[in-house]
Amino acid sequence: MHNDKPHLHRSLGLWDATMLVAGSMIGSGIFIVSADMSRHTGSAGWLLFLWLLSGVITLIAALCYGELAGMMPQAGGQFVYIRRAWGNCLAFLYGWTVFMVIQTGVIAAVAVAFAKFTAVFFPYFNTGNILFQAGGISISAAQMLAIFLIAVLTWFNSYGIEGGKTIQNIFTSAKLLALFILIVAGLWVGLKTNTLSANFDNAWSVNSMIKTDSSWIEQHISGFAIILMLGTAIIGSLFSSDAWNNVTFIAGEIKDPSRNIPRSLMLGTAMVTLLYCLANIAYLALLPLKGSIDAATVAGQGIQFAGGDTDRVGTAAASMIFGDSSVYIMAALIMISTFGCNNGIILSGARVYYAMALENLFFKQAKKLNSKGVPAIALWVQAIWASLLCLSGTYGDLLDYTVFASLLFYVITISGIFILRKREPEAERPYKVFGYPFLPALYIILALSICSILLYTKTAVAGKGLLIVILGLPIYYLFKRRNS
Repeated sequence: MHNDKPHLHRSLGLWDATMLVAGSMIGSGIFIVSADMSRHTGSAGWLLFLWLLSGVITLIAALCYGELAGMMPQAGGQFVYIRRAWGNCLAFLYGWTVFMVIQTGVIAAVAVAFAKFTAVFFPYFNTGNILFQAGGISISAAQMLAIFLIAVLTWFNSYGIEGGKTIQNIFTSAKLLALFILIVAGLWVGLKTNTLSANFDNAWSVNSMIKTDSSWIEQHISGFAIILMLGTAIIGSLFSSDAWNNVTFIAGEIKDPSRNIPRSLMLGTAMVTLLYCLANIAYLALLPLKGSIDAATVAGQGIQFAGGDTDRVGTAAASMIFGDSSVYIMAALIMISTFGCNNGIILSGARVYYAMALENLFFKQAKKLNSKGVPAIALWVQAIWASLLCLSGTYGDLLDYTVFASLLFYVITISGIFILRKREPEAERPYKVFGYPFLPALYIILALSICSILLYTKTAVAGKGLLIVILGLPIYYLFKRRNS
């Protein structure tokens, strides 16, 4: 008997899944955050160390998720893993936080970055172009463009997984190629100078840049203060490496998910980690690490103050290769990168709310699939909230909210491996995490250390992220009461 009931379509292969991992990871961060990180570290050695450490942390997490994905190849990914290991309450808190800040916060931040670089070609979309202002509320042309981007990608993805897959593959392939060309050209030009070797003089001496009311001052730090600095500075590279787990959300639409999800996680995260480290070596080969915000030249501003107060490290590095045209080249690259990144995040995020609704832990309309087998209502609810986030907060605040909350739930999820190994020793595990129990335990220790440092050094922002998680508790009991 033929079944015409809408259902998820398994149409994504290993290549598609790998492109989703890589495409969701590479947004605007790699072209921006090294400036702030270099102001914190004040040294080339520690800057590269943090990018490498972020890659290692991400790879360890991907290895751990490979085991869970093999066990539970269902739509919803991380939500499903937490629910099986920890139960409904923690699973709901994860889904709640994904909706409130993790997924939607990244969508908003990436959309705003797309708008900022669009302004290079069309100055109308500059953040200073205020379209509406009343009291303490102001709406800029850049924010409106960010919201328009979210709406267009949501609409496109509501017409089936095939369209979203095509966009993802095209844009991810384009930005991987462009980033590779930038790295090769940067190293080709930069290694002909002594900039790289000069940057590695006193490579491990930490002289952080501290902002005062009127200027920046250099301050040497040592001892335990270095640990606090590293835990704060690594947020930029971790944010740039996040969203790798989005492929687990769409497990219901991947062919042979028990094999393809673990493989795509490892291939995608390893590839992006390598590109990120090489990109930063290229930056250090082209630009002095240290600089002044008041300098008149790109070299004088250095990596620390690339683009003055805009932190456009990628553009500054490209200018050393391509000259004046670099502004437009990098703006186009970042527009391509952020467009593809947001497509993947929008596509996958709605599957979490779909999985929650199936367990009566979200609004029941979110589990409805349209005629194309897509949770369209969940997509549009996500788009509305992400659009509201575009109108509030700064790029930096969104970054801190999402990284803190993400790390917290990565720890909870990976801890679930220990619980499931003990509780369900006979469960089918097509893939087992390499280095168990050492690697999962190492990840938990590193991630909790970073969360603790964030709570200490950025108490207000990290505390708000934690508060958002806690606020999910009364909402959970409302759903529980309704269901009973």
